[in-house]
Amino acid sequence: MSKRPSIIIHNKSDKPDNIVIKQNYLIENCLEIQEQLPRFMRDFFTYLKNGVALSSRLAYLNDILFFCNYLLSETALTDADTVRDITAADFNKITAKHINRFIGDYCTRYTIRDEDSIRVIENNNRALSRKKSSLSVLFKFLYRDEIIENDITDGFNPIHLPKPQPDAIKRLDIDEAAIMLDIVSSGAHLSKGEKKYWKKTRLRDKAILVLFITYGLRLSELEQLNISSFNFNRGEFKIYRKRGKEAIMPTNRTCEIVIKDYIENERASSNILDDEHKDALFLSLQNRRMTARAIRNLVKKYTSIVLGTTRDKGYSPHKLRATAATSLIQQGFSIYDVQELLDHDNVTTTQLYSARRKDEKREIIKNFEWIDE
Repeated sequence: MSKRPSIIIHNKSDKPDNIVIKQNYLIENCLEIQEQLPRFMRDFFTYLKNGVALSSRLAYLNDILFFCNYLLSETALTDADTVRDITAADFNKITAKHINRFIGDYCTRYTIRDEDSIRVIENNNRALSRKKSSLSVLFKFLYRDEIIENDITDGFNPIHLPKPQPDAIKRLDIDEAAIMLDIVSSGAHLSKGEKKYWKKTRLRDKAILVLFITYGLRLSELEQLNISSFNFNRGEFKIYRKRGKEAIMPTNRTCEIVIKDYIENERASSNILDDEHKDALFLSLQNRRMTARAIRNLVKKYTSIVLGTTRDKGYSPHKLRATAATSLIQQGFSIYDVQELLDHDNVTTTQLYSARRKDEKREIIKNFEWIDE
């Protein structure tokens, strides 16, 4: 595989270079997939480009490429030799029944074979629903654009997604979050090997965890933070939300203390860093911007200690987002204020975190005994 060329940024926007580079990477991936897809979908690509977030655009294109490969390998709906050669006439042969078989039969479990292995892929209803959504968007557009004759999407089978139960949402309780911060400060319960690295990264790790449980940041939002994102004189920092939305977050005393402590006492000096990483806030031991995977593993490590489980069973950063939401609501903050802080599109999402604590349910049952000892 040829090496990707280095990227030179001429950035005249307000976005920092690392955001622009990441967006460019996603755009390149989208363009690579589009080159493999049928030619008659060109206007659909334009629709995605202007109508949805970059990450959604990439997900749609991947799902559609997967479906087109299925048409070639598993059906007699097309005589094309490659996905690129599939025609609009071929798509006009597709009925709702074909889509339902693809989603409900093929996608639930399939295999990918290569020279050395066979991978078995199983999808749950949430993954199937996403594939159905991608195809619905495609077929509605093709019908509206008069590329296919019928709107077949009304015949797509429904996919049942169980409604999340508030008390089943995984998160840390307030006291567990406090214990987690004590652990990252003291290094308690870390293995000998982990402590070796902890001594070099404890201030960084603490700052990361504090930001997660205070602001409920998404992993991508935290990963992209720069030193220049923070303006301590004004008591704020800037993040980039989904769909490239810019948001200003206020800093509190805790946030300011842990960030400054890390920058002043642990983070490598910018003058020894490569230009690409000079402004990155959170650095790896190799003095590069931390990857999403490294941040995820860090969170799983510390939460697993609190939960008393193995490292691979620890919570993801998204569970710390839930921790922040629950903690804020339990402290009496308005559900609408929490919605705005966490950037939930719908307040019903935020309402899931306003349920009573599981400890209260346990207390009810504890005091409702049928048998006296």
